[in-house]
Amino acid sequence: MANVNIVLKKSLIGSKVDQIATAHALGLKRPGDSTTQPDNPQTMGKVKKISHLVEVKK
Repeated sequence: MANVNIVLKKSLIGSKVDQIATAHALGLKRPGDSTTQPDNPQTMGKVKKISHLVEVKK
């Protein structure tokens, strides 16, 4: 199964509580943090919710 690299590009300050929780669930806490997650519908749903804050590389 393929993996995706997710990088938090913008700060979570001012974001909604559920968006902050989604970022933390992905392991992203501060700008510049990156994580590798499996490329599945669950991960892509989380990324879609905070797409304006992250950059995704396959």
